[in-house]
Amino acid sequence: MLRIVSYNIHKGFSPLNRQVVLEPLRQQLQQMQADVVFLQEVQGEHARHPRRHAAYPNQAQHEFLAAGYWPHQVYGKNCVYAAGHHGNAILSHHPIAVWHNRDISAHRFESRGLLHAELHWPEAGRVHALCTHFGLFAGGRRKQVDMLVDYVRQQIPADEPLILAGDFNDWQNRLSAPLAAALGLQDVFQQQHGQVAKSFPARWPLLRLDRIYVRGFEVQHCAVHAVPLSDHALLTAQLRRA
Repeated sequence: MLRIVSYNIHKGFSPLNRQVVLEPLRQQLQQMQADVVFLQEVQGEHARHPRRHAAYPNQAQHEFLAAGYWPHQVYGKNCVYAAGHHGNAILSHHPIAVWHNRDISAHRFESRGLLHAELHWPEAGRVHALCTHFGLFAGGRRKQVDMLVDYVRQQIPADEPLILAGDFNDWQNRLSAPLAAALGLQDVFQQQHGQVAKSFPARWPLLRLDRIYVRGFEVQHCAVHAVPLSDHALLTAQLRRA
């Protein structure tokens, strides 16, 4: 069994940016007992936050969240600005053999990335983990699907298991069909409950923005956790190799 979490952590701040919530975030993630964690809006560096907030750690957020629990982690820097940068991260109990961060920005106004980690899972061998955060505009998301499909076809053998998770900003669910047709990816919530998950806003999820897609796995269980530490809810899934 492989336990998965996907979570947009809002750069470690509460939904209205009133307080740093990285320590309760770390506790919440560890309570999920996930084997692999897919994180979006992870602050890799920010020059001012440690000086302004006593609870802000003096290390990258993915390292802080993984400390003492997930020995393997990778971070993909996407959006760079004067004070620092943020992007996606993958935390894992299982070793990460190789990893790569691919730029899938659709235009110059939004910097977006696709973080790919090859995991060694003792039960099933190599598993491909992809973490992403798509853009706010429908036209950009269509281009990003095309870039994702091209990348997967070039870099990942069609018979190897794949997990794609993240914040797709796809509230109308226009991306699931092309991902299924091109790559054989299926949303875990559609498989289990007949529709993709509502995940935004966290306190009263109404919009279907976040996804966990899989190929080569059977879905044993999936759930939405309306944890008000971020503006997004947290998604979990339990998977078995098909």
